[in-house]
Amino acid sequence: MKNYLLVILILGLLSFSSPSSAQTKTLFNGKDLTGWTVHGTEKWYVENGELICESGPDKQYGYLSTNTSYKNFELNLQFKLEANGNSGVFIRSDIDGLKIKGWQVEVAPPGSNSGGIYESYGRGWLIQPGAEEQKALKATDWNKMRIVAKGNEITTWINGKQMVHLSDQKIGDAQGFIALQIHDGGGIKVRWKNIKIKELK
Repeated sequence: MKNYLLVILILGLLSFSSPSSAQTKTLFNGKDLTGWTVHGTEKWYVENGELICESGPDKQYGYLSTNTSYKNFELNLQFKLEANGNSGVFIRSDIDGLKIKGWQVEVAPPGSNSGGIYESYGRGWLIQPGAEEQKALKATDWNKMRIVAKGNEITTWINGKQMVHLSDQKIGDAQGFIALQIHDGGGIKVRWKNIKIKELK
């Protein structure tokens, strides 16, 4: 009887804990752009299980947005800068043509505020990481980025180092897609992988 009750208890604990793990889902399948939409003429393609953005002949801004909108979430991904890796991760955003409105978590070469938050077509830079925080970025290797957005609060990390924390009512009121950016100007290439999201209540 005791063994039976122990089994029931264990099963109950497993069923109780499984929903949180089930909330994490992969946004990039490592094979193609299923679940995403390309905006613009810049290049987005998959190579060896990695998602790559690269400047095209038009040398314009380009975006790759999720087909699903998100509000409260924890987003984890990896990126590797190649050439002039001026890019970013947009959250709670929408787009008209190539005019994107929302908030970008910066991805850029060393000393260029990676992990900071920029409001596109709005107030510009809202918060930038300090010089000490920016040392966490690896210039030529894979970096881990974590973004937690919950209500008014946005916090970013690179390679386990907290870059910025911001509380902002305008961000808190918004909901929209997640998008990767390629900056205009040409000569840019960035690799991405392990893009995963867990929605929060």
